[in-house]
Order: sequence, then C-alpha cells, then structure tokens
Amino acid sequence: MGILVGTVGALSTFYPDAKNIRDPACRRKQIIRLIAKMPTLAAFAYRHSLGMPYAYPDNELSYTGNFLNMLYKTTEVKYGPDPVLERALEILFILHADHEQNCSANAMRSIGSAHPDPYSALAGAAAALYGPLHGGANEAVLRMLTEIGSKDKVPAFIQRVKAGEGLLMGFGHRVYKNYDPRARIIKRTADEVFSVTGTNPLLEIAVELERIALQDEYFVTRKLYPNVDFYSGIIYQAMGFAMEMFPVLFAIPRTSGWLAQWEEMLQDPEQRINRPRQIYDGYDTRDYVPLAGRE
Repeated sequence: MGILVGTVGALSTFYPDAKNIRDPACRRKQIIRLIAKMPTLAAFAYRHSLGMPYAYPDNELSYTGNFLNMLYKTTEVKYGPDPVLERALEILFILHADHEQNCSANAMRSIGSAHPDPYSALAGAAAALYGPLHGGANEAVLRMLTEIGSKDKVPAFIQRVKAGEGLLMGFGHRVYKNYDPRARIIKRTADEVFSVTGTNPLLEIAVELERIALQDEYFVTRKLYPNVDFYSGIIYQAMGFAMEMFPVLFAIPRTSGWLAQWEEMLQDPEQRINRPRQIYDGYDTRDYVPLAGRE
C-alpha cells in the first residue's frame, strides 16, 4: 500500500495539466486516468513485492479480468481469467466503490478543498485507507479467525469478548445498526469463489462465529451484526492475495468513489477550504518563566 500511495502522488508530476481543476474537460480526463491506472499500479506493486516481472494491461479484457491478468499472468501468451473469480472481484469492487463520509472520503474532500490536483488528494485518501481501522479491517478479521483456530473454540472466544478480554472484528458499523446489506451479498459470493478455489479453512470458523453471535443477546442488543469486512478477507485469501494486499484491493474500487466526492465538492458553489472549528479549553493566562527558572 505504501508503494501505491507514493506512486499515485507521483503522478501529479507526470500530468501537470491536472492542476487545472476548474476545467471540466481536464477534470474528466484525470478521473478517467486515475480509474484506469489504479489497477495497473496496484498489480505492478504486487508483482514487484514478489520479485516478478510486470504483466502489462490487456485491453481486450474487462476491468477486473485485466487486473487478474496483470496479477497472475506468467508464461501464457493470452491470460484467460476464471469467469467466477472475475465476477466475484467485480462484485467486491462494486460494493467497495463508495460509502458515505468515511475516513478516506472525508480526507479526499478535506485535501481537495485546498484545490491541489486530484492525484495529490487521492494519495492522501489512500493513506487514510491504509490505517488498520479503515482499509485494514478485513485483515483484522482474518487474524481474529486464525487466533480462534477451530470451530469448537468459538464459544470460548465469544465468552472472552463478552468479558472484555477480546474484540469481535468484522461486526458492527457506524452507519448500519442491523445486518450490513453488503455482507449478505459477499457471503453468497464466497460460496461461488470457494467452488473454484476450494474452501478456505477459516470459513467454517467464521460461519460458526456469526451463528453464535447473532443468537446471543449481548451482541443483538448492541446491534453488532456482520459488516462488509467479515467475509471479504476470506475471499481475498482464497484467491491467493497476501493480507498486505487487502487495503490495495479496497483502494482500487474506492478510487471512483473518492473522485465522485471530489467532483461533487468542486461543483458546490458554497464550498470553502476545509477548516474544522475547535474549542480551546487550556490555560487562560500563564506568567512567563525565564528559561533559567524552569524545572
């Protein structure tokens, strides 16, 4: 993800015309460039991390099919993505495209309000997504499931959570106070992916954890239901992605959402540079103490 953040920011030096953010035609060109380049940069970063040569885009493939091509192509003349995995990735990308005023979308608007080029603003949004409380949430779910270890250990884990000795990752949402509708779709998609890749051994633990939690008054009364992160990481892991790649997979589709937020902000005639107000509650007055007299 660090490579992606850096290279997206560097694109502003390749496209100096992008600073002309008041020109609608110029803005549209940069939007198309960013949506198109993000999967290429992500795939190249992934291949670089493995020490593999880059696989270049294939314009005859779909958006997600081409991404899989750039990730996994080796010696074949023409890479043909598995249609089930191609469609699953497309579903995940659609579900992750935009979601209200989350941390990274707010970062995109806040940076964009100063009127830099979109590459610089989007690099900041991607950096916000890099945080484990945002784009790294599905990674935390996998670590939790791995820590539990087996289906029969789920009840004991639930008891530890209720006693305040652990966290139930992938449950609860700042907006949704019932079952996250995206999670239902992703759960169905998981079954289709596993028909191709084979079942992820963590799935059994996840299903049992969900079953018990949804029947437990402790979680129900607190409106803790599975969110979009609960099953997405299991799917990505089954498709062969390392956990370090998960925030990158989030950033690719969220690019369109970030840019939509940016475009909307620029077209708002009342938009001003973002400057949140704060209330100072420190000392009213303090006497000056010479340096020699300070402890």
